[in-house]
Amino acid sequence: MKKNITLLCFVFLISLFSFSTQAQRRKMNMADYEKRKMEYIRKEAGLTQEEAAKYFPLYNDLSKKKFELHKQHRDKVEMMKQRNKNMTDEEYRQLLENDVDLKLKEAELEKQYTEKLEKILSPEKLYRAQQAERKFMQQEVMKFRGN
Repeated sequence: MKKNITLLCFVFLISLFSFSTQAQRRKMNMADYEKRKMEYIRKEAGLTQEEAAKYFPLYNDLSKKKFELHKQHRDKVEMMKQRNKNMTDEEYRQLLENDVDLKLKEAELEKQYTEKLEKILSPEKLYRAQQAERKFMQQEVMKFRGN
């Protein structure tokens, strides 16, 4: 019996260590992901170092604001779902409206930042940077699915 308990504790500790290591790798990979994304966008859009130095702070600010919008949306949806497990049609309609509101707010942010970014980059380079971001994300998703 003591052997079984010891073995169970040992397996639990190894699992915990493995999970902790994976979580740490995930954090490190996120920083690596961002670095690779920025370099990819810079190359694909043909940004000079000076352009990149001006572009990426605004780009990162936009990304943070979009992330926060999505986080607020997720929190609101989760709260509604937890509050009522058997939601009514009206509550589902509210979720649909929230989805549309999120898309409108995100589009407004994109418009505001496009105006700011056009002061830094030519329309061609800005377009190429946006396309490079999409292409990079698609490639990363494909890599993730392949692994």
